[in-house]
Amino acid sequence: MPRPAWSLHAYQLIEPDEQLDLFACREVRLHLVARQLELSGFADRTLCGGLLPAQPRWLDVKKPMLRDKRLCSACYATLQAQRGGERPVWPGV
Repeated sequence: MPRPAWSLHAYQLIEPDEQLDLFACREVRLHLVARQLELSGFADRTLCGGLLPAQPRWLDVKKPMLRDKRLCSACYATLQAQRGGERPVWPGV
């Protein structure tokens, strides 16, 4: 069975640990990251454009996780835009 063009399998979720990263996560938020890096994209950025933590805890994305109150709203908005076929654009980059 062919895989649909868009699926949650194309993304991973990172969850910050108790020691927040100085340059990336400064608050306890879940961020989404593209699983497969694009040559024209930024390999060290979340969907919202934030830097990845030094040692992220990677999780597979499941639909119920998208309702988690800790999920970054900008990452979620970018996910929805990509679902609609838009290319990723990071603010301020």
